[in-house]
Amino acid sequence: MDLNPEDGKLAYELDRAHVFHSWSAQAALKPMVIAGGLGSTVWDFDGNRYLDFSSQLINVNIGHQHPAVTAAIRAQTEVLTTVAPAAANLARGRAAQRILERAGHGFSKVFFTNGGADANENAFRMARLYTGRDKILSAYRSYHGNTGAAVVATGDWRRMPNEYARGHVHFFGPYEYRSEFWSSSPEEESARALHHLERVIVSEGASGIAAIVLETIPGTAGILVPPPGYLAGVRGLCDKYGIMLIFDEVMCGFGRAGGWFAFQALGDVEGETVVPDLITFAKGVNSGYVPVGGVIIPPYIAEAFDDTVFPGGLTYSGHPLAMASIVGALDAMEAEGIVANAERIGRDVLGPGLRALAEKHEAIGEVRGIGVFWALDLVADPETREPLPAATIGALKAKLLSLGLLPMFADNRLHVVPPCVVTDAEVAQALGIFDEAFASIAVHA
Repeated sequence: MDLNPEDGKLAYELDRAHVFHSWSAQAALKPMVIAGGLGSTVWDFDGNRYLDFSSQLINVNIGHQHPAVTAAIRAQTEVLTTVAPAAANLARGRAAQRILERAGHGFSKVFFTNGGADANENAFRMARLYTGRDKILSAYRSYHGNTGAAVVATGDWRRMPNEYARGHVHFFGPYEYRSEFWSSSPEEESARALHHLERVIVSEGASGIAAIVLETIPGTAGILVPPPGYLAGVRGLCDKYGIMLIFDEVMCGFGRAGGWFAFQALGDVEGETVVPDLITFAKGVNSGYVPVGGVIIPPYIAEAFDDTVFPGGLTYSGHPLAMASIVGALDAMEAEGIVANAERIGRDVLGPGLRALAEKHEAIGEVRGIGVFWALDLVADPETREPLPAATIGALKAKLLSLGLLPMFADNRLHVVPPCVVTDAEVAQALGIFDEAFASIAVHA
């Protein structure tokens, strides 16, 4: 690929002149200009190459420019580039079929959306209509999207300037390293978190609660792999009180956790698979090559709308180019063993490597994760677990970029989230970069 540094300058100038960025104060922005990418690597117009250990927004699961996905999109452009959602379309049917084959026999339909936020919006709508109830319960440590109800279901700071939707209640989920429950073991954290959740259910009035929505593995909040028994306990509470259970798999699904879905991957680890009533997805289903998301629906909910109109829809629901990209991505992931690669990398290479780094660098307070979905909880003091300050995080980020690695940080956490196609050699290279970067920062002032 021919790279012209002047194109990079132009891209930056046009961006700063005309593009309004999300979640940002605009004046101070200095966005990185990316010219291209392939697999687990991206590069700029000056030819600098970076290991993409952010997967952009933890969505490029199949890697950049996978030929099977780009070819599927290109082929679809020669047949039909767009069609109204009311029509039947072969690409849409095939995409739904591929998704349902991976979700398991308990699901029968897919409602396609434009991304993860509106997938959650429509899952909430379905749960409310199906149950005749109003309230949605979600965790404080969560992110569910930036649309009306999804952002209010979100637990972090982004909810607060946007609280216009009604009927939302929050609770604390398990987070043993920074426990709200004074626990001393994963089992105790799980039991106490479940006790807390049941108290919230009862106190809010169980008969008014439509659904509990959980990120199966909370992502932006810190890749909080649930402790043993927690998901099963939430399922039990939902069954006890007639509440729908929604798993938000927008970030953790389609290979990220080392399974087609995170609830399946966790089931393989724990020996018991907890199945929700609704599953929301986006991101990894086609690695973001074309915007898409959706809700996976079981027969008992889908059939409730056989003779009742579902009051929801989107102009681009099931867009043919997005559908073709899903088929291309999922077929390639199956044929090339990409999900199995993510599971093996996490178990045998990335997980052990990160834990070895934690033994060496006291700034790494905790390592947690599964598959290619990991976080390092960074601390200024390993005893008090005081979070590493923002200035030190900034210095660490700058060092990683200078060494050729594109990282993802959220608060005091470094998320280690390469594409599912990452190789052993690329992980080894990244671990070396992390080692050098952590050696460059001072933890104690």
